[in-house]
Amino acid sequence: MSLSIGIVGLPNVGKSTIFNSLTRQKVDSANYPFCTINPNVGCVKVPDSRLDQLTVMSKSEKTIYSTMEFIDIAGLVRGAHKGEGLGNQFLTNIRETSAICHILRHFVNPNIVHVENRINAKDDLDIINIELIMADLQQINKKLESRKDTDLSELKPLLQKVKINLENNALIKDQDLTEDELTLLKQFNFLTSKPCLYVFNVAEIDINKTPEQILKEANLNLDPKKVIIVCGKMEEELSQLPENEVKEYLQNLNISQTGLEKMIIAGYKLLNLISMLTTGPKETRAWELINGLKAPQAAGKIHTDFEKGFARVEVINWKTLLDCGSWTNAKEKGLIRIEGKEYLMKDGDTVVFHFSD
Repeated sequence: MSLSIGIVGLPNVGKSTIFNSLTRQKVDSANYPFCTINPNVGCVKVPDSRLDQLTVMSKSEKTIYSTMEFIDIAGLVRGAHKGEGLGNQFLTNIRETSAICHILRHFVNPNIVHVENRINAKDDLDIINIELIMADLQQINKKLESRKDTDLSELKPLLQKVKINLENNALIKDQDLTEDELTLLKQFNFLTSKPCLYVFNVAEIDINKTPEQILKEANLNLDPKKVIIVCGKMEEELSQLPENEVKEYLQNLNISQTGLEKMIIAGYKLLNLISMLTTGPKETRAWELINGLKAPQAAGKIHTDFEKGFARVEVINWKTLLDCGSWTNAKEKGLIRIEGKEYLMKDGDTVVFHFSD
């Protein structure tokens, strides 16, 4: 399963509009349910001002950003687990993703119909969560009822515990489970075990509201750190402008980043990714790593031979390097560290790997 985020929500909440703006790919976002039948996949650049600054310092010929994958999945409706709408197809597509991004409608527009004929982000999220819960329950029941499984002795008590919690509307990711139990459950790829990001699609007048304000208005108890405020209509318009005009527009509104940039960065963190950096005259580049990788495995991201023959790595924090003005200056000041095989990579580490033949 690749590292990807599935964009989900009820029909006509702005999923495809946001996806179009996110990737500048055109998918049909007509004003009727189920216009997105096949999942649309977009690979997007992860904004990183650190790269821009290092590119200037090194006079790099090109800059290569980290990327991540978003998948626009067909709109979900009540009863999806029973096959309503495009239910079964939706559930299959989302099961293949690493995380879920819920698009929640928080704007009023009488010209854009809501499949439930009302605007209520809390109810929308409840509908989606119930469908995910029901799908996980079906999977568990099928497993418990199967006579082919001879290795269920260890799993059966755990599955029964998870089942009871699901029947009480507790998502697996919110259940009180040990690390060992979570590891055992990974093989099933349960929908409610996936980490989630919550994107509120708001009217332009609300774009400067805080996540806490929007959550209070929506009567939702979510972690504000996992809530992003986006105006799909405005983002769609911005996506058509040259980059320099976008920056000028945002400055006039006293906004540092677009909602979609915040969404991409939040998604990157949600997938537990960090960036390792390399810089030089040829290129400045970010390499996405799973948080917790050791230096040899990080080297392998650049080239498999680097991992096999890893000897050591020269490391410096990107900001320290930038303050020095060059790699040579940083080395002369003794600020570049030499690390070995047990070194755990950190976000923003700027590196040069050494390996033996």
